[in-house]
Amino acid sequence: MKQNKYKPEPSPSKEILAGAVVPKKRVVRGCLALGLIALMSLGSIWIHDAITQCPIFTIKQVEISGTKRVGKEEIIKLAGLTEQTNLFEVNLDTLKQQIVCHPWIATASIKRALFSTLMVTIVEQDPLAVVNIENLTDIIINTNGQPFKEYDPQKDQLHFLPVISGVDLTQADNTYHFEGPLFNSIMDLLEIKGFGKIKAVMGDDNIGIIIQTQDIYNKNPANIPGIIPVKLGFDQFEEKRIKALEISRYIGNHFPDRTISAMDLYNIEKIFITTKAANTLHHNLEKGA
Repeated sequence: MKQNKYKPEPSPSKEILAGAVVPKKRVVRGCLALGLIALMSLGSIWIHDAITQCPIFTIKQVEISGTKRVGKEEIIKLAGLTEQTNLFEVNLDTLKQQIVCHPWIATASIKRALFSTLMVTIVEQDPLAVVNIENLTDIIINTNGQPFKEYDPQKDQLHFLPVISGVDLTQADNTYHFEGPLFNSIMDLLEIKGFGKIKAVMGDDNIGIIIQTQDIYNKNPANIPGIIPVKLGFDQFEEKRIKALEISRYIGNHFPDRTISAMDLYNIEKIFITTKAANTLHHNLEKGA
């Protein structure tokens, strides 16, 4: 008899059996997570489609505030809104960019208001002056000195604004703007109220600014209101304004038969004025200090 040398293989331990079960649980959990994500995605798509296609949320009213020059219909056209546009389908940032493309609109803000209202708040450009550039069209600048539109006299109707000449556009970063000491002096001047209604501002790099302003310096009732040229230079505009009014009162009190026809305030320490007889229309000029 030969000894039986066969030995049965040992049965797997509990640790090995547990290790085989764990991956199966992970697979099941992963499948459940993927299924839940897919279900949530489908639900989100369904909710989105339900909202964007629901007639309840179709834009029925567009409330626009802050406009003076730009009409409501023009803004709606810029935004591309129609009678079928859904309130939640539109992209507010895209609408804003489309609206501010209008040259007269500086900024815009847009909000939704349930259930079918779109609220648009507009801030229009605040025009300061019209700039006349040689060999180019006239340009409107705002109160920050930034050009924002070509001037169309028929449509814009800005005849009450002063006309600036003697400055040039500068290009930088694909945009055009005005800069330099002369233009900065003009902006400083236009911030001051009290020179009368300025009709024109003529700039010169050598002598500074000369304005054509409404006559506020002659109080004689016989004087016919007109336009007076005033030379101002580059700075000290407030001091020169006060000095011009003092001279006006002095002439009115001591020389009632004379009227001021021009003023040179380039040097505030040495001012020159040109006068003429108050009762004549021809130029009988005198210069005094």
